[in-house]
Amino acid sequence: MQGGAAGAPCRATGRAACHDAGMRVIVVGAGQVGHTVVKSLAEVHECTVIDVDEARLEALSHTYDVRITHGSGTRRETLLEAGVADAELVLACTSRDEVNLVTAMLARRLSSARTVVRATGMDYLAAWRAGDLDVDLLVSTAFETASAVERVLHVPGARHVDFFAGGEVVVLGIDVREAKSPWLTGRPLSAAGLPAASRVVAVVRDGNWIRPTAHEVVRPGDWVIAMASPEAARTWSRLVTGADPVDDVALFGAGRMGTAIARVLLDRGISVRLVEPDAARARAAAGALDRARVFHASGLDPAFLRQERIGTAGAAVFAGGDDSRNLHAAVLAKVHGVALTLTVLDDPAAAEVFEAAGVDVTIDPGDETAEKMTRFTFDERTRQMAMLGDDRFEVIDITVRPDSRFAHAPVDALPGAGVGAIVRDGAVFFPDGKDELRPGDRAVVLTEPERVPEIEHDL
Repeated sequence: MQGGAAGAPCRATGRAACHDAGMRVIVVGAGQVGHTVVKSLAEVHECTVIDVDEARLEALSHTYDVRITHGSGTRRETLLEAGVADAELVLACTSRDEVNLVTAMLARRLSSARTVVRATGMDYLAAWRAGDLDVDLLVSTAFETASAVERVLHVPGARHVDFFAGGEVVVLGIDVREAKSPWLTGRPLSAAGLPAASRVVAVVRDGNWIRPTAHEVVRPGDWVIAMASPEAARTWSRLVTGADPVDDVALFGAGRMGTAIARVLLDRGISVRLVEPDAARARAAAGALDRARVFHASGLDPAFLRQERIGTAGAAVFAGGDDSRNLHAAVLAKVHGVALTLTVLDDPAAAEVFEAAGVDVTIDPGDETAEKMTRFTFDERTRQMAMLGDDRFEVIDITVRPDSRFAHAPVDALPGAGVGAIVRDGAVFFPDGKDELRPGDRAVVLTEPERVPEIEHDL
């Protein structure tokens, strides 16, 4: 996917109508979130990246086909030099909230571009939702990360969980381990007794994507991606782990991220024990979170873990901001009996180390943020998207056009994609290979990122 000059007119809200030319996008900030955004967009869209750090810019320009502009997005001259006057979308994703807001306000004055702002915490969410901030979308890294944690707790046993179609379709990514999944391994999918109202759309084996047939045999070490109704998703979870949704969490870290996670979990009715080694942070959390039990203690203290029976928690979540301490604490929690461990990563590259050490789920805040920030680059018929498998796959919810060449074709005829669910006349069903796509259907589709423009064009 190469970013080129925009050609024939196309809507600023979509990319399928201009399949051969993407949008003109300015990305302000080349840090972790900005890098993930560029990775997602650069092959389809004409991207210009602004940052005050020349080394970051050079690294991006050597990896992706992007233009670079050295400077601050808060300076009018820098934005004009980057071409904001002709931009269709400005993504302000530095690590400083106020810089992002000022950048968006300037972009509004200098162009007709849509503006998307990253906020690190949750402080600005209420103001944006009330319409007091003049930006098209505000994405809170803390809130998106907390929501990702909550989704996994809803379906323990899945490495990745997303909700589509108003929560009626659950996308599950499940690591298959022989000891935990004897019902699934070593037999054809048709004989595995898969939960009703679900469909396996992919089996990932040794890095290769297999579009499964009824005769496919799942092996230990595979990664299975399925779509299911909420009830079927819970059945998947019980089959994989024997566990129901988690309602009791030990949460380690009461900084900005940990506090945001605590708020979201408490609002979902999940009991939270919050552990923080810094006395001032523990006191602040106790004052702000009256429904949580807050402990001034260390997750690295075995005596504390035994005394407070942390091993009885349904899950332990580690959001301390220090990957090495989080890894130590997560392994220690496993030793003390915690069945499900989730860690919020500071460095995405640490994910492999956590997984090798037995940590069940790692969550990358940069991925969660970038996924939401890029929504305006999709076709206007695409209601929702999600990235999974280290950005190897995308899931989109897209409406089938009346003139689509795949209207009235079997769902499995769509090349390079797996249709896992269909919303038709307001009802959700999970098709088999013989069901057909019809005009007006909303299809929830798994594919690889480079194929998304083609699928939007074809459907």
